[in-house]
Amino acid sequence: MSKTVMIVDDSPSIREVVNLTLANAGYNVLEAGHGQEALDVLNGKEVDLVITDLHMPIMDGITLIKELRAKEAFKFTPILFLTTESQAEKKEEAKGAGATGWITKPFVPEKLLAALSKIVR
Repeated sequence: MSKTVMIVDDSPSIREVVNLTLANAGYNVLEAGHGQEALDVLNGKEVDLVITDLHMPIMDGITLIKELRAKEAFKFTPILFLTTESQAEKKEEAKGAGATGWITKPFVPEKLLAALSKIVR
């Protein structure tokens, strides 16, 4: 059974590249352009991983993680940040909110897939 990944990023081109990378590796992919849209899409669905950007309109990645972690269905779902931010303070804030890991843009598809293989069960 293939795994399902939710991609949350306000950049359509980033979503497209990540979607293509994951789909070619056999993952099912859901997409959202911001945190609130992700919550709407995920309502009642189960995913094996969430990949989210940090800076997005309407609801940012930190708020999205906090919202997801507050829901029983997502307490233990791995959540990766995929962002241009690399500051230690932002990484700590993300970790404190419940992020599982951090990947800096621009990303290398092979490294993204390697990270996923380690955290998606």
